[in-house]
Amino acid sequence: MSFVNLPLNPIHTMPKQSAGILLFRFSAGILQVLLVHPGGPFFKNKNAGAWSIPKGEFDASEQALDAAKREFREETGFDVKGNFIELRPVVLKSGKKIFAWAIEGDLDTAKILSNFFDMEWPPRSGIKQSFPEIDKAEWFGIETAKVKINEGQLGLLEQLVLITDFK
Repeated sequence: MSFVNLPLNPIHTMPKQSAGILLFRFSAGILQVLLVHPGGPFFKNKNAGAWSIPKGEFDASEQALDAAKREFREETGFDVKGNFIELRPVVLKSGKKIFAWAIEGDLDTAKILSNFFDMEWPPRSGIKQSFPEIDKAEWFGIETAKVKINEGQLGLLEQLVLITDFK
């Protein structure tokens, strides 16, 4: 058996990290959360387990809460202000750590305005296309949200239920 000695590069060995906002509201006495669906061709026909809180990656030059607010604005077009409740971070199977804050608020999902990203599509076509980072946002009751959200983020919903004392 042989091993290849690769130089250690902290940029490549550090797991990625994201920060996001779990926006919630009470509608007719029911706890609801805002989830976003990723845009682009890979997620076009995916639903259950594909939704997420608005979030994105950040590095050591940015505070996690500042990154969460920035990502929320980039993905939804809305600024979020108020009393942020820090949640325990969750770690995805990939090793990525997600820092998140819950905040009560409301927004009209029909007015979501996401930023765009470019990628080659179709693959190996040489054609670059632009896609919205998120293609839709919706309010869900907790039980539906538990089915829609990426399973690695389920712990964020569970924490919110405990904090708000709703089921």
